[in-house]
Amino acid sequence: MAMPLKYLAGLPEVVTVVGSIHGAFFCIYIVVIAYVTFRIRWSWKWIFSSVLVAFIPFGNYLLDIRLQKSSLS
Repeated sequence: MAMPLKYLAGLPEVVTVVGSIHGAFFCIYIVVIAYVTFRIRWSWKWIFSSVLVAFIPFGNYLLDIRLQKSSLS
């Protein structure tokens, strides 16, 4: 949403604001992964997977499905 506003509407400030918010959410996500790792004692597979899906669009939904399946068994 920010990139079209930057190039089509000439508002480069939007990218700075949205980018900062996006970066803050990513940092919070990493902290939550660390918390869950220590709280639940996740294996390296889940830690690596949860960081990897952060770079795949909608990857967190795929991870959530895998986590639900693993908790049922």
